[in-house]
Amino acid sequence: MTFSSFVMVCSWLSEFFAAFAEKFIARFKPADIGEEISEAIMQVQMYFNVGDYKLLITDAIIVTWIALIIYIIIFRILIGKKSNSMKLTKRQALLVSLVDLIITSAMGFGMNRKEAEEVAPMIMTFGIFITACNTISYFHVSPPAKNVAFPVGCALVAIIYVIVISIKFIGLKGFWVTLTSPVPIMLPFKILDYVVKPVSLALRLFGNVFAAFVFMEFLSITVPIILPGIAGLWFDIVDGIIQAVVFSYLTMSYIGENTEIGHEFQEHPEEFIKKKKNKKSEAVSA
Repeated sequence: MTFSSFVMVCSWLSEFFAAFAEKFIARFKPADIGEEISEAIMQVQMYFNVGDYKLLITDAIIVTWIALIIYIIIFRILIGKKSNSMKLTKRQALLVSLVDLIITSAMGFGMNRKEAEEVAPMIMTFGIFITACNTISYFHVSPPAKNVAFPVGCALVAIIYVIVISIKFIGLKGFWVTLTSPVPIMLPFKILDYVVKPVSLALRLFGNVFAAFVFMEFLSITVPIILPGIAGLWFDIVDGIIQAVVFSYLTMSYIGENTEIGHEFQEHPEEFIKKKKNKKSEAVSA
């Protein structure tokens, strides 16, 4: 290394450490907490011209793709290489146990084994997708769920899936029975239920993730060393996983509600006919 190169490297290192020290000291200076939190929760928006149209790209979209790529790599590592032997590795056994847990839970909601195996991939996708997007906030990256469009989109996809898969399992007639059970007058309320359910899913996900994000931003501003990292293990990691599990669990329960009633109708249609006749006779006598 020549003397001039050595001087250049030393100059760069001195500038680097000077900038680092400045940033480190600024971290502990009193700041306008409200202003900094407001900046943190603001959405980053960029527009790209595609012909005559402007394509909006937000930080939620970018972070979602980053989180998914990271988790796809993690799961690819867990799956490992294909082997001719029947023996599973510990990582593969973990994934198989997770799938078995989802299938067992789905069967507990009234689905048969075949139906539970069919919904398991989608339920697991919801869980992995939301977990990936929630837990990335531990690395001080804004979680996509702080943008209300993210939980609303997830909830709409979930409720559409519930309706489609329910019709596939029990047919249109069976699905109609779920809307008019136990009495036909329940139809408007059951339809309203399909409006309330996605709203509930979206608000629960948005509220918990947004609150945790704001709290962690407050901690990182007021107590920037050690405590945010420890608290983040709960508010970013554990709470993020819990919200993903709750979202997946509720989606699975909505499917189970429909399939259970549909199966009862398929096995004992005469009972539903009797109920309708009894209700009609009660109405006439009244």
